[in-house]
Amino acid sequence: MKNKIVILVALGLALSLSACSSNYVLETSDGRTIIADGKPKVDEETGLISYTDAYGHHQQINRDALRSMTEAK
Repeated sequence: MKNKIVILVALGLALSLSACSSNYVLETSDGRTIIADGKPKVDEETGLISYTDAYGHHQQINRDALRSMTEAK
C-alpha cells in the first residue's frame, strides 16, 4: 500500500512538472522557424541564445540572427 502511494505521488509530481514547460517559436531573419523545447536562455556576454530543439539536441544561435522569439500557444 505504501509503495502505491509513493508511486502515485511521484507520477503526479512528474506530470505537474511537465505541464510547466512551454515550447517557444524562434523566427530567424532568413525565414526559418525553429521550435524550442522550453524557454531559451540568453547569454548576455556572447549574444548567443541556447535552446533544445524538437529532437532533443542542444543548439545555439546568435541573437542578431533572430527576428522574434515567442511562446507557442
